[in-house]
Amino acid sequence: MEGTLKGTLEGTSAGTSEGGRIVVDETAVIARVRAGDPEAYAELVRAHTHVALRAAAAFGAGADAEDVVQSAFLKAYQSLGRFRDGAAFRPWLLRIVVNETRNTVRSVVRLRALAGREAVLLGAEPLIPESADPAVAALAEERRALLLAALDELSEEQRQVVTYRYLLEMDEAETAEALGWPRGTVKSRLNRALTKLGGLLPGLLPETGREGGEEHE
Repeated sequence: MEGTLKGTLEGTSAGTSEGGRIVVDETAVIARVRAGDPEAYAELVRAHTHVALRAAAAFGAGADAEDVVQSAFLKAYQSLGRFRDGAAFRPWLLRIVVNETRNTVRSVVRLRALAGREAVLLGAEPLIPESADPAVAALAEERRALLLAALDELSEEQRQVVTYRYLLEMDEAETAEALGWPRGTVKSRLNRALTKLGGLLPGLLPETGREGGEEHE
């Protein structure tokens, strides 16, 4: 179930693959910044701007996404003294991005309306190779639209965990750190979200039973 959903959700993201990300030695860069080399921080900004913008968009920043991300990077820079040595920078940064997004759109009940989320996450429609089967391409677009609509039927916590795991392509440990949840909670809430999505989209996703185990708050 998770593998099938991952493949479908990945089609909605506008980012690069894991292999295409800018990789930096975060520990070394942060050490340089703390040692008095503020220009080194630009390396972290370049490496994480894309995923930060995607996070801001996914959680409702809309046209304010760039401003939200700039503010988040500034706050992260100002808070580097409290950053835990050895921790992953990306989940820590995204928590700041999400908090900034919520501050910006705190009057919005939903994290994101379907049309707005689809426009920002998908961006410009990719060019379809001439060799592609138009029917297959149309079906893929229809599935993505259905999936994005189904996300609005999830609870806020369920949307959060699905967004982090699939739209932002974070692994379980990063998701747990970004959300501030135990890994067991991530597993159980993700399982419930996938189960609900499977019920909402029976023709798109295979049904799955809930894995054993309760949440550990």
